[in-house]
Amino acid sequence: MVAFGKKLKERQIQEWQSYYINYKLMKKKVKQYAQQIEVGAQDRRHVLKDFSRMLDNQIEKIVLFLLEQQGLLASRLARLREQHDALLQQPDISQMTELREAYRAAGMDLLKLLFFVEINAIGLRKILKKFDKRFGYRFTDYYVKTRANHPYSQLQQVFKHVGLGAVVGAISRNLHELQDHQGSYLSIYDEPALPLQDPVVDSIKAAVDRLSNSTNFLNFMAQHALIMQEELPSPVEEHIDDQKYHFMSLLLNLANTFLYMVNTYIIVPTADDYSMSLGAAATVCGIVIGAMAIAQVFSSVYFSAWSNRSYFKPLVFSSIVLFIGNVMYALAYDFSSIAVLLIGRLFCGFGSARAVNRRYISDCVPLKIRMQASAGFVSASALGMACGPALAGLLQTNFKIYKLTFNQNTLPGWIMAVAWLFYLVWLCISFKEPSRDIEENHTQEESNAEPVDNSALEKGLQQPLLITSEEKPEDEDGDQEYDGSDEASEESHPPANSIRSAYRLLTPSVKVQLLIYFMLKYVMEILLSESSVVTTYYFGWSTGAVAIFLACLGLTVLPVNIIVGSYISNMFEDRQILLASEIMVCIGILFSFHVFIPYSVPQYVCSGLVLFVFAEVLEGVNLSLLSRVMSSRLSRGTYNGGLLSTEAGTIARVIADGTITLAGFLGQSNLLNVTLLPSLFVCVASIIATFVTYNSLY
Repeated sequence: MVAFGKKLKERQIQEWQSYYINYKLMKKKVKQYAQQIEVGAQDRRHVLKDFSRMLDNQIEKIVLFLLEQQGLLASRLARLREQHDALLQQPDISQMTELREAYRAAGMDLLKLLFFVEINAIGLRKILKKFDKRFGYRFTDYYVKTRANHPYSQLQQVFKHVGLGAVVGAISRNLHELQDHQGSYLSIYDEPALPLQDPVVDSIKAAVDRLSNSTNFLNFMAQHALIMQEELPSPVEEHIDDQKYHFMSLLLNLANTFLYMVNTYIIVPTADDYSMSLGAAATVCGIVIGAMAIAQVFSSVYFSAWSNRSYFKPLVFSSIVLFIGNVMYALAYDFSSIAVLLIGRLFCGFGSARAVNRRYISDCVPLKIRMQASAGFVSASALGMACGPALAGLLQTNFKIYKLTFNQNTLPGWIMAVAWLFYLVWLCISFKEPSRDIEENHTQEESNAEPVDNSALEKGLQQPLLITSEEKPEDEDGDQEYDGSDEASEESHPPANSIRSAYRLLTPSVKVQLLIYFMLKYVMEILLSESSVVTTYYFGWSTGAVAIFLACLGLTVLPVNIIVGSYISNMFEDRQILLASEIMVCIGILFSFHVFIPYSVPQYVCSGLVLFVFAEVLEGVNLSLLSRVMSSRLSRGTYNGGLLSTEAGTIARVIADGTITLAGFLGQSNLLNVTLLPSLFVCVASIIATFVTYNSLY
């Protein structure tokens, strides 16, 4: 992946070159500080003061130029406004056309200015991160808070593009009024829902959206999906995205995600009854549920590799294998075979195409809607998680057709087999395989691309500025070196080609976050998988009651993410939310233990709700942090960041389900406490690791 320094140089508007952040100088300065501190030539206090002064000077240079350009644009728009008012008195079609073109030209200049702000904001963010990593300070937090909250803040001009909103509004409103509305000049303020049809306005709106530095729900959900991408995609890359995008294919990917999650959780309320009907212990439900996760550990790798060559064929294979697996799961009852049941669940796990779903969104969805698609991936997963148990609760019947039994145990298999069959037909009819020729020609086209011009200025970054995933640099500072000479190409830093090489790219903080992800998936799987056994033993709940409880837990996922993404993450730092959520998960585990007093429904439900809700909060924040700090070499290839997080979560689920089955040998009376003990141990370990790691870094 090309160094940021080279990208900065390539994307600079030449006549504005002296006003950009001097990223190369600041990188060298950070290295110089490190060398001086190492030999004792400088103390840290002086380094902090000197670096702060340098940053202040860089930001002042950017902001003063920005204000100058805003003033020129404002004067230009004021003159156009006078012409517009004159035309309203004496309309002239040809002059209105000229005026509209003049506003469009102003809009293109505004796009240049927005892109100027965008690139400088990224450079500031990257150099701050580099300084933090090199010296172990919490300098970014200090610098941003002290500068952004000051009444004379210049940093706000860069990160919140203060004042540009008025220019955007003036151009948008006037272009809208100059459209042909058959004599009706509706204002955008009177009709906010009225579509703005001018492409320049759409480009400006997209650029402003990318510049937003507020953590919103959509961005939070998108990062939850851990679909990683580059910071500065080229115009060629965006053109490729548009050519490869097919809405129905994206919808089929999201449908695959939804159905797979339904398939995973639809058997949870009845797995213990099914196991006992086949002559096994109720706690064998742990193996029955976990068999799917065991197979997914391996399927994630081969599906990730397969997606390098095709998206359609892996999805077809996934549908066929899941159809066979669900049929075997349903037939196990009439065969009276626990082996057939387990093989059926293994087949279902071998059909897990979540790696393909993630990869399709990352590779084939245009940048302008990739965040929405990523949020859709998370929402589809959450909806499937809620619908699975709810659907199981509705299948309380018992009848036979010929020699096939249809009851609460077998119907989940039959229902999902039919669903996957319908999905397979829909897939074969509607899916469009993206052209691989486009990708093969990408490198050659990009090398022949001209420097940025006005038509490319609307491109740029997909992610908001302060919260997006960053390129994980490759030198000891955390970035590729840029010295103005020949740059290392993408081939010089290829993607990881094995799990081992991918693991070597993980920093201590990333390893801790993967440990947290392992922990939360472990405790959630313990809660969900043993719920039918525990509630039947202590409270005598029916399958329907268990299904309602699990569905209610699943329905909390989206509201919790809305609250965290829209409000809590704006009020607190991610690391504060991370640690607080871990502590609340730990409290939920502690209150779940059955110690002395009789175990009651309120205790179980409340403790389970606290555990599940805060585990969901933890998952969103943890993956959000993970997407920012993971190496850019893990954003592509087979062994990518999404695969690593999936494997960590899947292994956690396998171990949790195995724990339930092993604990069953001690009797159902001990099942709850025995399975909660390792949950408590893993949770405490993750809290300690989080505290130690982030204190050592900051």
